[in-house]
Amino acid sequence: MSADMSHALDIEHCDLDIKSNSSSHHTDLCGEERLIVRRGQPFQIILHLKPGSKGFKPGETSFTFIVETGPVPRIESDTKVSFGLRDSTVDTEWSASASSDPSGNTVDVSINSSPNAPIGVYSLTLDQSGQKTSLGQFTLLFNAWCSSDAVYMRSERKRQEYVLAQSGQIYRGTPQRIKAKPWNFGQFEPGILDICLKLMDENPKCISDADKDCFARRNPIYVTRVLSAMINSNNDNGVLVGNWGEVTDGVHPGTWIGSGDILHQWAESGPVHYGQCWVFAGLACTVSRALGIPCRVVTNFGSAHDTDANLVIENLYDEDGNRMSNGDSIWNFHVWVDSWMTRPDLESEFDGWQTSDPTPQETSEGVFCCGPSSLKAIREGELTKKYDAPFIFAEVNADVVDLVQLSNGEMVQFSGSTKSVGRSISTKAVGSDERRDITHQYKYPEGSKKERKVYKKAQHHNKLKQRGEEPGMHLKIKLAKNMIVGSDFEVYTVLTNNCLEAKIFNFLFFAEAGGYNGRQGERCGYTSDKVEVPAGEEKRLSLKLEYERYGSVISPDRLIQLSAITIDKQMIHYHKAEKTIVLDEPKLEVKLVGEATVNQLVTAELTMFNPLPEPLQDCSFTVEGVGLTDGKPITARIGTVGTSQEAKASVEFSPTSAGSSVLLVNFDSDKLKNINSSINVVVKE
Repeated sequence: MSADMSHALDIEHCDLDIKSNSSSHHTDLCGEERLIVRRGQPFQIILHLKPGSKGFKPGETSFTFIVETGPVPRIESDTKVSFGLRDSTVDTEWSASASSDPSGNTVDVSINSSPNAPIGVYSLTLDQSGQKTSLGQFTLLFNAWCSSDAVYMRSERKRQEYVLAQSGQIYRGTPQRIKAKPWNFGQFEPGILDICLKLMDENPKCISDADKDCFARRNPIYVTRVLSAMINSNNDNGVLVGNWGEVTDGVHPGTWIGSGDILHQWAESGPVHYGQCWVFAGLACTVSRALGIPCRVVTNFGSAHDTDANLVIENLYDEDGNRMSNGDSIWNFHVWVDSWMTRPDLESEFDGWQTSDPTPQETSEGVFCCGPSSLKAIREGELTKKYDAPFIFAEVNADVVDLVQLSNGEMVQFSGSTKSVGRSISTKAVGSDERRDITHQYKYPEGSKKERKVYKKAQHHNKLKQRGEEPGMHLKIKLAKNMIVGSDFEVYTVLTNNCLEAKIFNFLFFAEAGGYNGRQGERCGYTSDKVEVPAGEEKRLSLKLEYERYGSVISPDRLIQLSAITIDKQMIHYHKAEKTIVLDEPKLEVKLVGEATVNQLVTAELTMFNPLPEPLQDCSFTVEGVGLTDGKPITARIGTVGTSQEAKASVEFSPTSAGSSVLLVNFDSDKLKNINSSINVVVKE
């Protein structure tokens, strides 16, 4: 019905009521500069009328609202919607209702967005029979609190953790020595949401067809897939450049302690140097939570990178026990993210957690991105369910085969293991800093009937000659108690002969300083022997690891890969044992002097002992915390720290908001990197 122009309201200004809308939409952590709301849930605005002008009369005054998003808003793409007043809003589509204040000077309007609307920045316009008044802008996010939204999560505790928590733990190391690295997600820090939306706008799909891209932003599956491509800089102008080799320029991946600094640098000057898997995953979690998609960071220990997609990782050796290269590798650990959403493109049993991996490993549909792939599809071996299920399935399930290529070209298999891949899959627990093991969500118990059945369903069988591992021979590597970086220590290997006759072997025992991504590093220890082991007895071979040899070649992950191999060329019997050790790091102590109060300087005292038999150069401590350091890291450079000396610094900061937060600390130097700590801080008003 057309409204009589005499009933057009004369609006002085529109109050977007940011404070109370932010509170009911769980966006109050974003500050009060602008209106940020979640879809499928009503928000209120107040129209202030010019004094003495006509008031609002229900049933007589009629007007239409227009919301628009994206560079080319179109009704067909749901990026432009117009809707009139109703008696009350409905929660299934864009709708509005209004009532007037008794004084007649203001009109209270309630607007409900569609739970399926594209996310992004919207303009809001009032249309009174062609007379248009701009009422302002708002940003629309996914809504884990709305049961009609694809990202709906039932548990309030989980929503607090997976959407609202601004700091967390990322796990690294080996299954025997899992280490937590604190990470600052900071998704509600000033400027971050804008950068996340800019990231969406700069993705190649948006550049080639903005209309189609903005329409697709209603779908968290689409958004998650775009993010998994845009977090790495391969194929596009994405955020972060990966580097697993020597770092001679840019920032070493181990020195970052949060996502904010990286996102700000990208927004200012393009791709940032450098990241490794936990940094890519930390960024993906920040951006997902900022846009409203529940997200958790997940670490897989013993993560297979299966280049030829045959679900088998092949380690190739020559007759003398030397490694021959091929494309497959096992990463000591690999970090990705799981995001929570429904999968209307698959069957409903595949709803829930979806894995996506922003680290550039392999291309998918021609682009370096991976996922989202349903955890249930991975667990059941349903590898045709998109996206990239075979690659992720292999990361947690591939079988490992060690092969010897004999001089006649024949392949012999030895000491294969089906248990070294996909172990201790970990994420931070809900509501605490404890580690939660979620391996069971990805796979059935190792070796169980169900697990082997799933694996067979997924596998294309490989024909290999099963010879090589002789029953009755047992090889084991034993470690020293104290293995702090900088010290010299011994490791040894024990070969037990449970056979009825004596055996003669060539025995090799070596150490390599590897990277966490499974690449072979420099050798830093080697011993070999020809041994005869009588029936029922054991032989030991020890290897001394000296800082003088390993210090210059270990990566900042402080990993040393030990391998023991026994060779009996006569009988073509090969044995192998492996162990990865993570050298212990010195403890970084953080102490707060006095109480933390809003807008008052407080000092953090930082100390760390140098355990190396040589001085550390270019030493620095960096601290960062949400609401503590004003959205950016603070670095204290302290130069050189001598042998057996303490590195010390005092850092002053002025908290900007009250409540509980976490101060993250990182120590960096030329020879010791990636030393982290954190402390909980409660800021008083």
